[in-house]
Formats: sequence, structure tokens, C-alpha cells
Amino acid sequence: MEAKSAVDLSWDEFDELRDPRPAENDFDRVVEAAISRRGLLGGVLAFGSGAMAFGLGAMGSAGSARAQAATFPFQPIDIATDFDIHLPEGYRWTPLVRWGQALFSEAEGAWSPESGVPVAMSDKVFGENTDGMELFVIDGKEVIAVNSEYVNPKINLPAASEGVPQTADEVTLLKNMQGVTVMEVADGGNGYEVVVDSPFNRRITHETPMTMDGAAAGADLVRTKADPEGMSPKGTTNNCGAGKTLWGTYLTCEENFNGLFGATGEMPQGEGYGRYGIGGESQYAYEKFDPRFDISSEPNEPHRHGWITEIDPADPSSTPVKHTALGRFKHENAEMVQAADGRIVVYMGDDERGEFIYRYVSNGTWAEGHPTDGLLSDGTLYVAKFNDDQTGEWLALTPETTGMAPAEMLVFARMAGSKVGATTMDRPEWISCHPQRAEAYCSLTNNSNRGIKANAGGDATPVGGPNPREANEYGQIVRWRPEGEDHGATAFTWDLYVMAGNPAVHSDAYAGSPNINQGNMFNSPDGMAFDTTGLLWIQTDGDDSNEGDFAGQGNNQMLIGNADTGEIARFLTAPNGAEVTGLCWSADRRVAFVGIQHPGGSWPDGEGKPRSSVIAVWREDGATIG
Repeated sequence: MEAKSAVDLSWDEFDELRDPRPAENDFDRVVEAAISRRGLLGGVLAFGSGAMAFGLGAMGSAGSARAQAATFPFQPIDIATDFDIHLPEGYRWTPLVRWGQALFSEAEGAWSPESGVPVAMSDKVFGENTDGMELFVIDGKEVIAVNSEYVNPKINLPAASEGVPQTADEVTLLKNMQGVTVMEVADGGNGYEVVVDSPFNRRITHETPMTMDGAAAGADLVRTKADPEGMSPKGTTNNCGAGKTLWGTYLTCEENFNGLFGATGEMPQGEGYGRYGIGGESQYAYEKFDPRFDISSEPNEPHRHGWITEIDPADPSSTPVKHTALGRFKHENAEMVQAADGRIVVYMGDDERGEFIYRYVSNGTWAEGHPTDGLLSDGTLYVAKFNDDQTGEWLALTPETTGMAPAEMLVFARMAGSKVGATTMDRPEWISCHPQRAEAYCSLTNNSNRGIKANAGGDATPVGGPNPREANEYGQIVRWRPEGEDHGATAFTWDLYVMAGNPAVHSDAYAGSPNINQGNMFNSPDGMAFDTTGLLWIQTDGDDSNEGDFAGQGNNQMLIGNADTGEIARFLTAPNGAEVTGLCWSADRRVAFVGIQHPGGSWPDGEGKPRSSVIAVWREDGATIG
């Protein structure tokens, strides 16, 4: 088989290239009771408010989507394998904004189906590969902030480049296609559209000036030649999931930043580079044209990325802030809630195989209209430990528990988590909290290394607890309930809301939990959000080959789950090649905005290059859908 170039690798494949750990078969240590369907029914899946979901009577053995229980305001749909969007009867969709679409009138007409976007206009159009997003109502206007996670160089760049930048201008183009877009949207009577030249419109890229706060700000570890004070990093990178503060600002989450850095000369020494997958050649060859991304020249530049960054969508002149108190790792999203005593709590997942789930708890308290100073810079970072008896605790990361200085502990949060014995998880992705009770859900998307390889820090990845299957290609959703219904509590109990799987192919634990059947099966849960009614919207980013272990699962999709009964129904299917990621609602909850990332074919235009897009989805009868 021909070796792939770095630009062709998925993020998981890129991480394996950085850390080729030897495979050690661990099947002999699988505990049969933990992975059999009988064991699951008597254990982690028969627990808490959703216990009834996991008796076979709740879901039956339906073989088609249309045979599922009708507890949702739509008729579930079947799988699809084509290059289009499919929705239930009575629902419609249209593109809201496409990659390359103008945000400002000067960029009108810049997009070309053949060549994409010219570099001169690349920071004035909507970015590529949309991901997490949130909607804000500002002075009566609706404003969406949305991430562009990464780029597809073979689509962005001239064919002669073969997907690898050949000039500094081509690197600039790729930089500008990523980051964050802030844009006003409005329904002018014919559906929602972007308001071109709105004063709220803004692009935030790899070059946008930032600032930092928290214990790592100004520390030696984040100082560079260009910024000797370590307080003025440039750019936010590989923006994956998102979050919304209680006071109305946007939290963008930096994930696979390691892929932007390479070394043209001697590699710097340090345990942190290996743990974070940094070194060698980058995916986009930035280091060949910009010394900021060359770790042999700027060894601390990677330490300035991998943070939660706060953006004020109401003030286009504001400077984004990287909050180091929330830790540095591959952030998926940031789910903010409030403890019973008014402290701020932020839940976060580290999206890499065998990494951890974190939370941050502020020292200060907040109430609406009160100052927010220090709420995301002065607090304690914790990491989760899940026990096999379905209890758990949050382990504080402090100089006393980790033996690390405050700045080091935050820059190398992964290593701090290892030191206190956190539970290695199956790629923690989005976390979402129930709007009506103290309950948090986290999608564990998959982990082919579970029970086979240690994580990048050498921590074991045993089968058991919330990660009950070896070589887990399907994923699961874990949920926890804090003690005393207080998100500020240290202790919690947990169970699994669902184990994705394929009952058409498997009859063991890889068939999934009993609330999975041939009419609603899926793999790799990723994006996730609750609506105001308490329904859980689940988006997938998995294998859409429709073959082998994934036969019958079709394209990636968006499903809706009932948190009380465990029922899950398919609502949307994406074009082949795409993942579904990012979700928010219009102010009146009548329109859902959904991200479609890296589609195949020529979607949505029907000709030319495929274009990642945000689509608007609504009910034909005008009723609310979220």
C-alpha cells in the first residue's frame, strides 16, 4: 500500500505517526461480564433516570427506522448513502452559508468553483470546515460565531501544489481559511441569510492578536522571540467545539494544534512535545515558510495553543483572551454551568485516544449583571476518575497533588492528569448538560487502541468502567450526576446512556446497547447538544463506508435522544464523506443551524468543489424544533 503524505492523514493517523506505540494484545484481560449484553443490562446501563431505556421492552427489536417508538415530533428516517441532506417528512433545509461566501461586499464574487478563494480575499469570506457554533442576540440582532476547524489543502490550493503549500502566500491562504467567523444572520422573509457588511462581521484567524490570562500567562514556557513577555500570542488554531458563557461571550476550543508545528532543524528536548504529538514535519508545511511554526526556532510557540479562547461577538474591536486556567490539551468543547453556590463550572474533553475529561471550577461566584473579572482565570482545574462501581470523583490538579509548578501544570495538563491517576477515556468529545437537572453527558467517539495500547503518556487503557469494549470502533455516551445535584460537588455517579454499535453485524457488545437497533444504529458520536425541551441532539463523525463492521449504517447523521427513556431516533443524514458537527438555534427556536463538514461530491452546489457549509433546518408548519 502506498504511504500517505502528512496532508492526507486523519488526525488520529497523524497522532499515530507521532507516537507509534507497539501493539500489545489485551484480549485476555477482557472481563466477560463487563462487555456482554447480559452484563451491561445488570451493570453500567441499568442505572439512574434512564434505567427503563435499557430493558428490551422499551425499544423492542425493530428493524427499520419507521418501526421505532414515536415519542419524537417527527417520523425517524432511514440511512442514506448519497451526496445530499435528508430530513423527516415535514422538514426542510437550505444552505445558510458556504465556505468562500463573502462576509463583506469587497469579497463578492471572489469564490470560484474551479479555484476556490484568492489569498487577497481569504480573510473576508466564510472559512472552511465549519464546526462548533453558538448564536447570540445582540441589540435585537442575531449573530452566529462559528469555528472553521481545519482545511483541505488539496481543495484549497492549486492543483500543482498537490496539497502541500509551495509559497508563503499559499500558507497565508490556509491560515485564513481556519479560525472563527462572527457574522450577523437575519430572516428577510425568504429564510435566513448572512448580513453582508454587518458591523458584527469579523474573521479571527491564525494571525489575529490575542492576549492570555491565568497562571501560565507570562510564564517562561509561553515566551517567544516575538513575544518575550509571553502575553500576546497570535491566532487561535484548529478550532473544534465551542461553548457559550453565561454572560454572553463565545468560547472557541483549540484542538489538533500539534499538526501545525514542525522542525526544520534540531528538535528541542522536553517530555511535553511527545505527549502532545509535536515534532517532525507538520501537516501543512507552515514551518517551511513561517518561523513561528518552526519549533527548532520557536520551541515555546506550541505552548501558546491548545487553550480555550474567549471572544466577545458584540465588540469586533475586542481582543480574544486565551484562558490558561482551563488547561492546555486538545479541547473539544466547553460546557459552562453554575454550581449551587454561584461558582462557574466548565466541563471539557481532551479528544485523543486514552486522554481525560476535565472540569474547571472558579473561585469567584457570578450572578447576572455582575462583573466577570477573574471567573475564567482564578480557579481550580480538575480531572475525572471513573470507578468501576459507577461512582467517580474529580481530582484537583494543584502543585501539591501533581508536584508541578502552576504554569507547568496548566501548559502540560495531560501530564498533570497522569500524575493524579485520571481515567483514560475513549476520545472524550462534546459534553452537554441537561437543561432541567444536574446531569452531564459526554460523547466518547471511539478508540481503536482501547485495551491494546497505552496513551501517549504511557498510561494504561484497560477495558472496563465507562470504556467497556476493547478496540472500540463504535463509541458510547457516558453521563454523570454530581452529588447533591450540584455541579460544584467533587463526587458523582455515572452510567452509559448508549453504546453505539451494529446489531446487523454483531450479536455481542459490539452490537451496541439495547436501545440500539437496526433502525437507529450509528457509530462515533461526536457533536452533542441539548435543546430547551431536554432532547439530546447527537451528531456523528465516523466511518461512512457502509461496509464491514459499518454495513447498514450509511452516511454520518444527526439523531435525537430522549434522556429519560433512552430512545434514540435518526433525524438527519449528511452527504457522503461529511461529518455533522456544530448546532445552534435561532432566537425563536424555529430554525436549527447545523454544520456539514468536509462533504464529498460537489455538495451543496451540484458542481465544482465540495463546500463545507452551515445549513438552516425548519419545520414546514412553522413550529419550534428546539
